[in-house]
Amino acid sequence: MEETTLSLVIAVAALLISSVTFFMWYTKKEKRAGETPFNIRPLQLQAYERLVILTERIALPNLVSRANQPGLSAKEMQLLMLESIKQEFDYNSSQQLYVSPVAWQAVSNLKEQNMLIINQVAHTLPAEAKGTDLGKKIIELLMTHDKKALHNIVLEALNYEARKLMK
Repeated sequence: MEETTLSLVIAVAALLISSVTFFMWYTKKEKRAGETPFNIRPLQLQAYERLVILTERIALPNLVSRANQPGLSAKEMQLLMLESIKQEFDYNSSQQLYVSPVAWQAVSNLKEQNMLIINQVAHTLPAEAKGTDLGKKIIELLMTHDKKALHNIVLEALNYEARKLMK
């Protein structure tokens, strides 16, 4: 009987040791699964930086100066500015993975508002209007509402969120 009891005690001890070992291994694995293998903060800061650049590039004063080419009709300039906004936005759309939903929505709203303004101003011009006429009308509109320009608000929001990450 002593041999049987000794075998039973060894078997129970082995079972306990293997159970504890498995439990410790499993909890370490769970802990590792919840951790990110690298620091995501640099990617987030880089995303905010790219969205600031995007905001600057699709700001109406900058668009007007870049699209202002001699000989363009208002319609051609309208299409050139709209295409530029779409390309810039599409090129940076992956950045939404790294920024807050509020920040991404602000940039998205800026894109939509600028496209709407370009289209509305273009529709007020006569068919024979030149690109410079469209540019002048957009700049005049912006000068009357400069302090409330959405691109300035978006830039402030992006800068605020990026500064929070740097703390």
